[in-house]
Amino acid sequence: MKVLEKITLPTHGDPRGNLTAIELKEYIDWPVKRVYYVTDTVAPRGGHSVRGEKKIYVVMQGSCKGRFHDGKEWVEFDLKGPSDAVKMEGLYFREFVDFAPGTVLMAISSVNYDKDLYIYDFEEFLKEVRGE
Repeated sequence: MKVLEKITLPTHGDPRGNLTAIELKEYIDWPVKRVYYVTDTVAPRGGHSVRGEKKIYVVMQGSCKGRFHDGKEWVEFDLKGPSDAVKMEGLYFREFVDFAPGTVLMAISSVNYDKDLYIYDFEEFLKEVRGE
């Protein structure tokens, strides 16, 4: 089953600042294998799909646009930290663009890095997702 949804993480603020908590049990039922984040981004990121991956993307700070293709169409989300996130389960080609200065984008993944799982060519992705 494919899932693609924007979620809002609860952020609590007081005079000291903000705290955003991700209670994973509220969003996923799969084990986390890898967490990474990108910073100081001056060009688009992503531009690939990953076979068998489930993921949550969290904009921890700043803003960007997430674009996801399911094999039929693009879906875009405007994302702003610290509360915006995208839950993605299933084969999607994804890219992130329009990073504001200082943006921090974190990914929580169900798989460890394996270069053989990646599809970088969009036409190859379309063929695979369509079963060609």
